[in-house]
Amino acid sequence: MAKNISSIALASVLVSCAMLSLVGCVTTTAPQYVIDSDSYQATGKSERIKTIVLHYTVSDNERSIKTLTTGNVSAHYLVLDNNDNKIYNLVPESERAWHAGDGGFAGRTILNDTSIGIEIVNSGIKLEYRDALKTGTLDYHPYEHYVAFDELQIKKVAQLVQDIARRYDISPKNIIGHSDMAPSRKIDPGAKFPWERLYFDYGIGAWYDEFDKQFFMNQDGFASATIPEIKQAFRKYGYQINDTDTWDKASRDVVYAFQLHFRAQQPTGNMDSETYAILQALNKKYAGRDDFY
Repeated sequence: MAKNISSIALASVLVSCAMLSLVGCVTTTAPQYVIDSDSYQATGKSERIKTIVLHYTVSDNERSIKTLTTGNVSAHYLVLDNNDNKIYNLVPESERAWHAGDGGFAGRTILNDTSIGIEIVNSGIKLEYRDALKTGTLDYHPYEHYVAFDELQIKKVAQLVQDIARRYDISPKNIIGHSDMAPSRKIDPGAKFPWERLYFDYGIGAWYDEFDKQFFMNQDGFASATIPEIKQAFRKYGYQINDTDTWDKASRDVVYAFQLHFRAQQPTGNMDSETYAILQALNKKYAGRDDFY
């Protein structure tokens, strides 16, 4: 009888162990919740991409490709000077390219987060003028020092910018050059980038109305405007500029960047009545159109 009890006890233990073993093998899964993107949608929103920044590479095709694909600098798109039908996408638009660096425009200071960067292969300053500023006779490169872009490059850039601006509903004034957002560091895409032509031929970017420019020149508001008032007008358009009451080098860098964009054949870095009139005309046309929420 004792033997039978022991056998029964042993069997019970073995069954219990087997059950515990089975329990240990059971996988408990968390409930699967459904993401509902259809029932409700917020109206308080906007596109993440707010700005297009245009650059030149200061290099040839081969070195530009190497720099933008293997180094710590990148851009979403690269336009070579090849005679072909290609525009190279180096970084997906959904990802952050490292093209803008320090600077800002229209209230934003970290533009890599909210911009698309486009690099265009171009030498920038002609070889014979590379050291022109080192002699101390010039503060800024004039128009003739810059290298022109190829016609095919301009057509490619026009198509690309049109498409990006349409898809992200980018404000015309937020299609800018690297120099617009970093005037003390950069001068690209330079005086020979055809901003005016892109505006009139392709509807790209911002440009002033000539009637408004002439009106402000005839008003001679520049003669009575104080330096702080003029600087505030630059800030109103989107440029970062200090609030000193002098035209120091940092302030003149902003003037030069503005002239590279909107008065490219006479970029002097000096504030004058025509530059002031263009600035006022632009503010009249585009003030309040940042869409930078």
